[in-house]
Amino acid sequence: MRSSGHAFRLILLLGLVSLTADMVYEGARSITGPYLLILGATATTVGLVSGAGEVAAYGARILFGHIADRSGRHWMLMVSGYMMILSLPALAFVNRLDIASTLIILERLGKAVRTPARDAIIASIASSIGRGKGFGIHEAMDQIGAVIGPLIVAVLLYHRGYGDAFLCLFIPAVATCSLLLYARRRIPSNPSHMSVQISPVVSAPRTFWLYLAFVSIGVAGYAHFQLISYHVKFTSAMDDAYIPLLFAAAMGVDALVAIIAGYLFDRRGLAALLLIPLTSIPIAPLAFSLNPIYIVVGVVLWGAVMGMQETMMRAAIAGMVDGARLATAYGLFNGVYGIAWFSGSMIMGMLYDTSVAGVIVFSVALSTISLLLLLVMLGIGVKGSTR
Repeated sequence: MRSSGHAFRLILLLGLVSLTADMVYEGARSITGPYLLILGATATTVGLVSGAGEVAAYGARILFGHIADRSGRHWMLMVSGYMMILSLPALAFVNRLDIASTLIILERLGKAVRTPARDAIIASIASSIGRGKGFGIHEAMDQIGAVIGPLIVAVLLYHRGYGDAFLCLFIPAVATCSLLLYARRRIPSNPSHMSVQISPVVSAPRTFWLYLAFVSIGVAGYAHFQLISYHVKFTSAMDDAYIPLLFAAAMGVDALVAIIAGYLFDRRGLAALLLIPLTSIPIAPLAFSLNPIYIVVGVVLWGAVMGMQETMMRAAIAGMVDGARLATAYGLFNGVYGIAWFSGSMIMGMLYDTSVAGVIVFSVALSTISLLLLLVMLGIGVKGSTR
């Protein structure tokens, strides 16, 4: 068993890996849309490339989580997945649409390769300090990179152009790989070697499946920021210049709330998850209004929910499954999360073309249903723990 201080340092180390990696792929994602346009892409092509990338990034995690547990090669998958971020700086040397699209999708596939194994390792390390705290620290550092990367790219794009903007991403990409190889020497290969044996949060077998139902329905009703920003532009509710500032603010709130949510989860357990649907319910009515103040409040709540999802939802998994199947569980969770978010976003996009009220009703209804499912799950968990 490792000391809590040592575990904390290892979490910070993995957080630095994610921080530099986020600088790369969030920095690149902030300009890949217009870059594909320059290469001759239509709006449909951009949608297909981004959609295929997100399906690969989430859906394939089910497969790679299973592979991690079956093979025990968690670090091989992590290193392979993180190395794929080098495909994004390589866009600096690409002037063909098909090659650029392939590189963008390849990076998204790399996220699927590495994430289940990484989350299993984080959950195992954090067992001695509190999994909520561990995932909260990791998410906060992750989001810091998500803010820094696009800001650097924006400055270089303004002064130098797309080629140099992509080229600069080689620096954090190399830093990511270097930090990862250093972490590899400090952290054992098998997550089970790092875990502190603690009592499971719940003991009822069907709780995990109810949990996935809660996640999928709740996330399906969680509007994507792209749709919110589209609404702001379409209605001219705010000047265009405020849209990226809104996103940056949401990412900052995400980082702050992640830390708080992690500590709260360690103290309250699964009951802390109630904050996610309760906070989600007012997002759509506020964010899809015409009042700038309401929109800002809605986006702030959107960022808060993202922070809670990335922290508490991930921390909860480790208390529901056996340690030997942890990467499989994280792969399944992430796959369900991504597919549900993609499906819900697509439905809300179609509803928006007909009625904004339809988007609001859809979002509020699904958030409410997810709240009810969570209450049922908590009831089962309480009964299971008393036996």
